[in-house]
Amino acid sequence: MELTRRDFCLTGGALIVSFALVPRLLESADSPQLPGSLGRNPYLDSWIRIDAAGKVTVFTGKAELGQGIKTAIAQIAAEELDVAPAAIQLITADTALTVNEGYTAGSHSVQDSGTAVRNAAAQVREILIAAAAKRWHLDASQLRAQQGAVVALDGRSLGYGQLVADESLHVQAQPQSKLKASKDFAWIGKAVQRLDIPAKVTGGAAYVQDMRLPGMVHARVVRPPSFGATLAGVDLSQAESMPGVIKALRDGDFLAVVAKQEFQAVQAMQKLASSATWVENASLPSQAGLPSHLMALPAEDAVVIDQPRESDAAVSPGERSLEATFTRAYQCHASMGPSCAVAQLEGDSMTVWNHSQGVFPNRAALAELLAMPAEKIRGIHSEGAGCYGHNGADDVAADAALIARALPGVPVRVQWMREQEHVWEPFGPAMVSKVRATLDAQGSVTQWRYELWSNTHSTRPGPAASLLPARLLAHPFPPRPARVEITPEGSGDRNSIPLYDFPGKHVIWHFLKDMPLRVSALRSLGAYMNVFSIESFMDELAQAAGIDPVAFRLKHLKDPRAQDVVRLAAQKFGWAAQRAMPRNRGRGFAFARYKNLAAYCAVACEVSVEHESGTIRLVRAVAAVDSGEIVNPDGVRNQTEGGILQSISWTLYEAVKFNDRRIISTDWSTYPILRFASIPDSVEVHLIPRPGEAFLGAGEAAQGPAAAALANAAADALGFRLRDIPFTPDRVRAALNHSA
Repeated sequence: MELTRRDFCLTGGALIVSFALVPRLLESADSPQLPGSLGRNPYLDSWIRIDAAGKVTVFTGKAELGQGIKTAIAQIAAEELDVAPAAIQLITADTALTVNEGYTAGSHSVQDSGTAVRNAAAQVREILIAAAAKRWHLDASQLRAQQGAVVALDGRSLGYGQLVADESLHVQAQPQSKLKASKDFAWIGKAVQRLDIPAKVTGGAAYVQDMRLPGMVHARVVRPPSFGATLAGVDLSQAESMPGVIKALRDGDFLAVVAKQEFQAVQAMQKLASSATWVENASLPSQAGLPSHLMALPAEDAVVIDQPRESDAAVSPGERSLEATFTRAYQCHASMGPSCAVAQLEGDSMTVWNHSQGVFPNRAALAELLAMPAEKIRGIHSEGAGCYGHNGADDVAADAALIARALPGVPVRVQWMREQEHVWEPFGPAMVSKVRATLDAQGSVTQWRYELWSNTHSTRPGPAASLLPARLLAHPFPPRPARVEITPEGSGDRNSIPLYDFPGKHVIWHFLKDMPLRVSALRSLGAYMNVFSIESFMDELAQAAGIDPVAFRLKHLKDPRAQDVVRLAAQKFGWAAQRAMPRNRGRGFAFARYKNLAAYCAVACEVSVEHESGTIRLVRAVAAVDSGEIVNPDGVRNQTEGGILQSISWTLYEAVKFNDRRIISTDWSTYPILRFASIPDSVEVHLIPRPGEAFLGAGEAAQGPAAAALANAAADALGFRLRDIPFTPDRVRAALNHSA
């Protein structure tokens, strides 16, 4: 649905005024902090709007990526406003309408935006109750909100639409809200049906790939054959003379064609590509020697934590040390639908529809790229068919904007091809980790040292230089140097600090500024690799100590909520009762708290190993999750199940392949992923209710524990450990032959 700010200006009845998207709170340093994202966007009418007819519209700067936040945020708002979720219209990330909440990333949507919406809705409810009390000359304590109205003890009622005429919602939020108690919830905690699913399963217009605007034309881009290749020559006329072709464009190494119909654009793209001559360089490292190459690159060492034990110099009798090295390949986002965007230049204003996870940062990058004022560019999030992390969404938006600038007034749709998606998206960085720990005579870890080698894990917009097309122009925007940043959320170092209570911890990130391949944020950033490494090594330590792996973890955990998820996963799996595994079967366990500040997740699993083929298959998985107050239990289960399956795919199959010049993982045969035939027989997710606790992001909590549990189960089945992701059949067979 097309909406503008004008649509929200009312000519009568309601007194809600235009949005205030820039915070104007002048708080002292010791002022109470506003909850969630309210701190950056403090005006209530930035989040909640009620018109004269009582229609409720809720705004969030977060984007629906398939994780179900539209449903969850609608539930949260409905709960505090005392309306049904179906009565709420939810508007997601749109630079003309919604608050700026940056990126939809890091499992922050419910935690930050949901918290803001909940508090805003509660405060709006109390404003409406106060308005009714004033009109009726009653005390507010004698009134209650009910089904979109304020009701008095004598049965009188006033609808919300009648009350907003008396009270503007253009007021600043307060630090404290009168939130409903968990025992009174009607919607939070219920498995409400997802708002985004119907169109996806009925063939409706669910994705930006489905968008069709009046007069829209179709464009395709031609990419260089490899990183760093330069265009020596091209004949635009061959493509421009083809049927239906409107225009062929060149700007430096940026090539594109525009046609009336989509297949005409594809044919013209192929013709243009065949007429182009490129100069390539052999600049990529050996794939076989990638870990050694990464460790040999110049590094900036950043200390994540340095916590020496009290008697660090003294070594107790019976202490012994173990160490291990783990590696992870470059990995794709492997989005099911190649990236797509639609752009239109009308007058001096540009509108871009695309599936970026950050429409506001992307707008800033496009403004720099196009030399346009940011306020003249509108970014509207439109869901893409598969996107977790920084894939090609921002790049294709830039493609569309550049082409649309050459065709004023015409909506231009750009669709990447499958090989372009695989080759040119930013990859999840390859990583190397090395861990060393000391055990005392009682089987307790006394010292822990963890090192990791990795590039940056985010090159998102912001700057125009983060956009691929910007680097190809005749006047390019060169990439900015990567910088190391150690933050509580973490990046490549995310979850590199174990939650376990070890007396001594030292974690260092050997930050690699040089990036042999283009990289950026892939779901969970460094947490996937770091948890895989830590939890794999925890099993090795448990074995050395002669302690059951679950008991070993509990021995080193003081956080009672962490202990609860570990015990629940083990109990539901039947860990204690299952003593011996059948031949070629193994079981494994792993735990982490995502970012050490979001949801807790423990995973137990069983795998089978086929020695002849080297195939590892996850047979069943059982997970326990504590995500604080649960908004939609079905949504948390969906995210955990999906996270486990995605992690299995990464761990068993996925690695970007390349030679000295080019990426050669160009399709699903050269970049295999988990197929339906290989999914587990069962995946169980058990939730721990925490009424009244803060929301904890759960969208990325399962990736690390699932990988480590799988690795530990594989080690149990094989009798030796695999430390290099992915565990491909070739690697398994080679390891079996070596161990024979």
